[in-house]
Amino acid sequence: MLEILIMLLQFHKTVTIEKLATVFPQPIKFESRRRSIQRFLLLPQLSIQYLWFPLVKRWVKNSRKSQEKQLIFAIDRTQWRCENVFVISLIEQKRAIPVYWLLLPKRGCSSLGEQKKLICPLLRLFKGYQILVLGDREFHSIKLAHWLHSKGISFVLRQKQGTYICQENQPDQRLQSLGLSPGISFFLTGIQATKQKGFAKFNLAGYYKRKYRGKLEPAGWFLLTNLESLTDAIKAFKLRSGIEAMFRDCKTGGYHLESTYAHGQRLIALILLIAIAYTCAILAGRNSRSLGLQKYIGRLKELKRLQRRHSAFWIGLYGQLWVGAMEFWADLAHEFMRLKPSKLLYFQKGLHAMHFIQSAL
Repeated sequence: MLEILIMLLQFHKTVTIEKLATVFPQPIKFESRRRSIQRFLLLPQLSIQYLWFPLVKRWVKNSRKSQEKQLIFAIDRTQWRCENVFVISLIEQKRAIPVYWLLLPKRGCSSLGEQKKLICPLLRLFKGYQILVLGDREFHSIKLAHWLHSKGISFVLRQKQGTYICQENQPDQRLQSLGLSPGISFFLTGIQATKQKGFAKFNLAGYYKRKYRGKLEPAGWFLLTNLESLTDAIKAFKLRSGIEAMFRDCKTGGYHLESTYAHGQRLIALILLIAIAYTCAILAGRNSRSLGLQKYIGRLKELKRLQRRHSAFWIGLYGQLWVGAMEFWADLAHEFMRLKPSKLLYFQKGLHAMHFIQSAL
């Protein structure tokens, strides 16, 4: 049943229980199919720790060389209606893979206790790895930075412009008074990012991307970190955008998570199904791209375009849809091909590509 639901997610791109029940391939009444899915989502075996953690741990171990011991994680939060989902994701090739998530019983930002609750399971899961945590301005707290440092975790946390810092032999000042402007960057060492006493001193990286092709970023970055250089801090924090892309893919850009009215344990289980389907699509897309099959699935990168037109997730997801459509309408497809005998060689190449795409799934 797990495998069926994941395939339905890939082909119909929705996690609404009613819509999944509509297309669920079982010869029983609709209401029975709907209740069957609801009961399945409440099974204790369908949990993050029991099902997802072992898969992620084995994948990380198999996908890395023995000398690659650093894992980069981004923490962020997304909210729609009354649901407040707090997620930590593994950044892998500029893409975020959801690893652990919590439903916060409130609206708004997370507390330090909730942040510890989210991060601690990963310390046990990835024991022996060097961990780097990235966080946007919501996670600017010096208390979080101090706790991460005490656990031996590297971090880069973006700060609000109103944050006070204290440098040696200088008065306290707000970050906005440091004069960060487009094209400027700096790196301050041994600063204290609060007026309160008793916290360790860290480094502060300032970075404001210069105006490029008429585009100017609305604000620069003030990054509190225990990394040792400006280059390392900026390079790491740029990877945080992968978690925003992940939210788009899981919501309007892919599985339409915001359309579901499930809550509690059922919502956590649905997010687990999305995590599995999303990861499978990304890995399939990477395999298809490495085999040079992207040209059969979507448009390639244009000459004047800076970024790829389609991500690995998009290639993996729509590669499955293309192969599935060919299988579902096989008789019509082959009848249509017979009308074009001059294109037989191209059809054979395309069928060969389909075989490799299917093997990548």
